[in-house]
Amino acid sequence: MRLVLASTSPRRRELLARIGAVPDRIAAPDVDEDVLPGELPRAYVLRVAIAKAQAVAREADEIVLAGDTTIAVGRRILAKPEDEADLRRMLGLLSGRRHHCLSAICLVGLDGKPRTRLSDTIVTFKRLTEQEIDWYVASGEGMGKAGGYAIQGRAEAFVRALSGSHSGVVGLPVFETRALLESAGYRLG
Repeated sequence: MRLVLASTSPRRRELLARIGAVPDRIAAPDVDEDVLPGELPRAYVLRVAIAKAQAVAREADEIVLAGDTTIAVGRRILAKPEDEADLRRMLGLLSGRRHHCLSAICLVGLDGKPRTRLSDTIVTFKRLTEQEIDWYVASGEGMGKAGGYAIQGRAEAFVRALSGSHSGVVGLPVFETRALLESAGYRLG
């Protein structure tokens, strides 16, 4: 059985390596990640993870693993910031508040059926000053990241509390990923 990772994220590869899983192949799925009208955060992140896994062509001896992570403040989905002004808006919204980091994974097994798991982590940010927001925006780290921050980087200094999966906030919940891989019969190192 061969493992295909439907992601070019180096963070996801690093997290997989922590549980002894080394992809045999990396594929970049091409899917529309736009939020559908009225779509709630949980439904959104699961839909996108499934779409990514199913978008990758699979050989008979391959299983495909894909993931998606989003930040939710109430019913609002914070995608990747479009520009620095959008990043500032997101950081202002997260400042001094709790939010949910939803990380969904999908595994398409040898039988072709998608199986999913969802990690819901509650993250609380400290109240951010304008100087802290300026410092973080200037770093460039938040661009291209769901919710506009990378917990494995400078933004970790903003996290007052976390309840759930740290690896899920990074982009791949290792507990749930391990369970899915084992249930598919994949041997972990």
